[in-house]
Amino acid sequence: MTQASDILIILAAVAFLTGCSCDLIINVLLTILGFLPGHIHAFWLIYKKMKAEEEYGYGGFRYEGGGKYVAVNPSAINQPPPQYGA
Repeated sequence: MTQASDILIILAAVAFLTGCSCDLIINVLLTILGFLPGHIHAFWLIYKKMKAEEEYGYGGFRYEGGGKYVAVNPSAINQPPPQYGA
């Protein structure tokens, strides 16, 4: 049986990732419909954030909504790191 604390952890994770957005409302509705759909949606949002960190670097992106992340500084995407030393 699912406990209330399990549901609150899912909703808190989504609220932390997306803020008070449409994704939070979708996750609340999916969690009400069933415990598993809410989990799947939360894991999908976490996955999308991890992919954005890989592509844009930590803190180099902004959340647009709907699982879409956009680069804060588009000119810095996929540039090689500076070469220091000899």
